[in-house]
Amino acid sequence: MHPSKITLIVSAALTGCCALATWAAAGHYDGAPTKSYHRLTVQLGPRPYFVVDAMEDGELKTTLAACSENTFKPTEFSIGHRGAPLQFPEHTRESYLAAARMGAGILECDVTFTEDRQLVCRHSQCDLHTTTNILAIPELAAQCTQPFTPADPETGTAASAVCCTSDITLAEFKTLCGKMDASDPTATTVEEFLGGTPTWRTDLYSTCGTVLTHAESIELFSQLGTKFTPELKSASVTMPFQGDYTQEAYAQQMIDEYKAAGIKPNHVFAQSFNLDDVLYWIEQEPAFGRQAVFLDDRVDFGPEAFAAAVASLPSIAAQGVNIVAPPTWALVELDGDQIVPSDYADAANAAGLDIITWTLERSGPLITGGGYYYQSVTDVIDRDGDMLVLLDVLAQDVGIRGIFSDWPATVTYYANCMGL
Repeated sequence: MHPSKITLIVSAALTGCCALATWAAAGHYDGAPTKSYHRLTVQLGPRPYFVVDAMEDGELKTTLAACSENTFKPTEFSIGHRGAPLQFPEHTRESYLAAARMGAGILECDVTFTEDRQLVCRHSQCDLHTTTNILAIPELAAQCTQPFTPADPETGTAASAVCCTSDITLAEFKTLCGKMDASDPTATTVEEFLGGTPTWRTDLYSTCGTVLTHAESIELFSQLGTKFTPELKSASVTMPFQGDYTQEAYAQQMIDEYKAAGIKPNHVFAQSFNLDDVLYWIEQEPAFGRQAVFLDDRVDFGPEAFAAAVASLPSIAAQGVNIVAPPTWALVELDGDQIVPSDYADAANAAGLDIITWTLERSGPLITGGGYYYQSVTDVIDRDGDMLVLLDVLAQDVGIRGIFSDWPATVTYYANCMGL
């Protein structure tokens, strides 16, 4: 990150630029008193057209290109993953507004907690050192679990720091500025460490992202007319936190904030990688539990773990889980040079489970095969347009209910064009 950008971030923190803008005009949402909302006019920008143009010539490209002058509408098939973090600081008001503008019908707040047990939107409890300017605020940096340690070229030691939401209070959290999730492992200063944004992302909008509490995200999404998919993040601290804040209390607190805001349960897709959280909601909050999402990363731990995950899907469905969400690569495989549904996809469908998946537009340019999210089909991925080939198989052959994206416009374009 250029030093001038760091100056902007530090200056913004000192001047309190990250205060959440006040929304006016009382109204109603889902029959409960709240502030008014409105759907933003969908504006996709040039990227979806660029991706379609980058496709290999063929029937799918012709179909998608024919939609270029259509009018586009919001769609729940398009889920804003942390907002629109391909270009905007994740989990910030600005990122969420961008995602809603791109037609995402569902927005995600990853939920964790502060030292005073208040829920906030962060991808990880301990990512403040890479997603905010906390290290540039000395009094807060001093409270970090692990203070900044510069890189040591002589020993090959990388620069490091660990700053957690549980290190600070909600009031202190609200003084932070969101930035692009990045750090520079070769840094010898805090200013250098706060850089490191990949070249295929941008710091153009990373001036001072407005960080949000979970309750503020509910209010904002209500005003935007989207649905909600909060993810209860695994705690990085020992639970029960402070001796009596249990995992169950944490899971219940998240649901309670939707109930307090008068949000209809069928507008909330609560998520967790912890199956016990999902089963807790099914048992204790069945109206919300009916569409709670089990995020399934068991497939990441080798072929045997993948096979075990596939085999367990009927029993998971029997416990009342209705939606599973594995990564994209787990739902597809290759049959020659064709992308086809995987054993996991077939088993999930056979068990009557709905499927959501993650994450599109998170891999950068696909010329080198796409990395993690494309690992089962890497051999046929060599151009950016291939993401739409994968998406088409996921939508038409696997039958996914929706997909998370770091740039929802691409998914919104596809979903509108294909009538999803």
